[in-house]
Amino acid sequence: MRAYFFNAFGPFALLDAAYSAGISQAYNAPREWGQGADAFGVRAASHFGISLLSATASYGLAEAFREDTAYYRCDCTGWRPRLEHALISTLTARRGDDGHIAFSFPALAAPYTGAMSAVVAWYPGRFTPSDGFRSGNYALLGNFGQNLALEFLYGGPHTLLGRLHFPWLSGRKEDKPPTSNRASH
Repeated sequence: MRAYFFNAFGPFALLDAAYSAGISQAYNAPREWGQGADAFGVRAASHFGISLLSATASYGLAEAFREDTAYYRCDCTGWRPRLEHALISTLTARRGDDGHIAFSFPALAAPYTGAMSAVVAWYPGRFTPSDGFRSGNYALLGNFGQNLALEFLYGGPHTLLGRLHFPWLSGRKEDKPPTSNRASH
């Protein structure tokens, strides 16, 4: 629950909503919302809502499927195996007592949940499910980018990202799955 609340309501969620709203404001997207402080507020609320729905879907489905969707750095060496690990981890999660890696429906569905909800619930009428699908694709690509950052920029428990990474939020003492019998990519 701590990880969910941090990812749904924490400083990164708020900063991401403000940053995304700034980009949308610069491109005047959606144009029906206009410009100015009120329009920026609507865009920020929209981006925050999308993020909140995606996080809720991710954590809720992961709990229902009994998956650990936290990102674990690769034990491998070399940039290519680590890049492959980050890519594969975008659509996988750890399951069972042994922490084996398996395809994750929550990892696939969550990015589309927020985007599709926005298109159906509060975006202007000219937007269609294909727009929601496109936005979900961008969100999935963003998840891959986050995995890349965690794989290549995370430098251990004494770095900024190390202090803000998922294991301390979930109560884990180390950045490894429950067992050392891990599949390597």
